[in-house]
Amino acid sequence: MVQKVCFVTIGATAAFDELLRAVLNETFFQALKALGYTRLLLQYGKNGPKILNECNVSVGSGQANEYGIEVTGFDFNTKGLGQEMWSTKAAEDRAEGVVISHAGSGSILDALRIRVPLIVVPNTSLLHNHQVELAEELSRQGYLVHGHLDNLPTALRESEVHRKKLQAWPPNNRGTDPSGKGLAGVMDEEMGFYD
Repeated sequence: MVQKVCFVTIGATAAFDELLRAVLNETFFQALKALGYTRLLLQYGKNGPKILNECNVSVGSGQANEYGIEVTGFDFNTKGLGQEMWSTKAAEDRAEGVVISHAGSGSILDALRIRVPLIVVPNTSLLHNHQVELAEELSRQGYLVHGHLDNLPTALRESEVHRKKLQAWPPNNRGTDPSGKGLAGVMDEEMGFYD
């Protein structure tokens, strides 16, 4: 059987338990099943076991749940998330999946480099939040799907369409950017660097 993996990372710096809860519900599992996914791989952070228990989801049993989705996960990987992100890339024994990530720039760049569909969900509870602007701009430029906690099944369906028109990363900086800023300009502006 060909696997199709959805990898979800909530990040390591700030807790984003709401994202974990958003992917551990019946509606999201139904969307995964409808789109042919077979595995949900979670980087669930320190609160993960408690949330998995609250949502009545067992992890790592090797068995698929009632929706045909095997749920596996871990709290943190000191070696980074490259291997997990690559597990979503098409190979001989698997179809191309998707990465669902918090809107941290490091995770976004890692996923963009391997060219898999990416859904970015900003953590709006953060103070001085830049994540929404980053997600909106990269979505506008065609690099990812900007997801929201209350519409992840819709974002998952959008990512299936997005995979057919995935923009290459890094972007071509020789053309004309409608905003006139380019990604570097947007990042500089968000970081407070001005010429």
